[in-house]
Amino acid sequence: MKLALVGDIGGTNARFALWRDEKLESVRVLATADFAGPEQAIGHYLAGLGLAVGSLGAVCLAVAGPVSGEHFRFTNNHWRLSRSVFCRTLKVDELLLINDFSAMALGMTRLREHEKLQICPGVADPDSPAVVIGPGTGLGVGTLLPLGEGRWKALPGEGGHVDLPLGNLREATLWQQLHDQLGHVSAENVLSGNGLLQLYRAVCAVDGHAPRLASPAEVSAAALAGDPLAEDVLDLFCGWLGRVAGNNVLTLGGRGGVYIVGGVVPRFAAFFQKSSFARNFASKGCMSGYFEGIPVWLVTAEYPGLEGAGVALQQTAR
Repeated sequence: MKLALVGDIGGTNARFALWRDEKLESVRVLATADFAGPEQAIGHYLAGLGLAVGSLGAVCLAVAGPVSGEHFRFTNNHWRLSRSVFCRTLKVDELLLINDFSAMALGMTRLREHEKLQICPGVADPDSPAVVIGPGTGLGVGTLLPLGEGRWKALPGEGGHVDLPLGNLREATLWQQLHDQLGHVSAENVLSGNGLLQLYRAVCAVDGHAPRLASPAEVSAAALAGDPLAEDVLDLFCGWLGRVAGNNVLTLGGRGGVYIVGGVVPRFAAFFQKSSFARNFASKGCMSGYFEGIPVWLVTAEYPGLEGAGVALQQTAR
């Protein structure tokens, strides 16, 4: 019997695993920069396990960007994919492509209690949509809909590219600085790894500081070490994430809760819990009361996108 493979491919890393008996096996993380395309990366993955091309029956790849048609161009790396060429090259019977945040949303159905931290208390409405949002290489946004009988639907979208919302004069001043540099200012321009550095430089420009930090990691590390400027930047980042997440809850009726995912926020989880996220999340004027009882969790699971790709394969098989 042929094997099933799942993949979660972002801008920087591609994660692969075998999917057997509804569980992940042999997870490997490869740098996308090291391979010409997904076929080469998966071939390398299989070779590392002593498996030949042709061992795979079904493959589900979670990919960043809108999915449709024969061809797919990855949003944040140089890879491209043709469905027919992929299946022919790897001798695969079935290829399922899904949006990466659709996979991330489906992955929330497999979380264990120790894989999430509560940011805002509440009880999720099991019949309502849940919002899944996460800064990483970009900003991903997904929606999880319960269908009953243990089935779920994940709605794909490009919510990371909505306009950056403004809630006070300070944010408006920073937005103007960002607009002068970028033109259109999307949520992703601030709420991503590179966005954190972009925000730091904007704060320095507005407040008259010479920028001395050169990477997102340096900004977050300085904030955690007590540097006042970096703390201000990181809190602005968290607060803006709260505004965007809250907007999604209002748009979707997301009383099923909010899951904060991605590789950025878990690096400063304790700071995030005390940040302006929760205040800005529910700061919606006459609709602020709507947010009472809506839970928010920070997801710390290692491979939720891979888990969600496995759930997608299962549901397709059914």
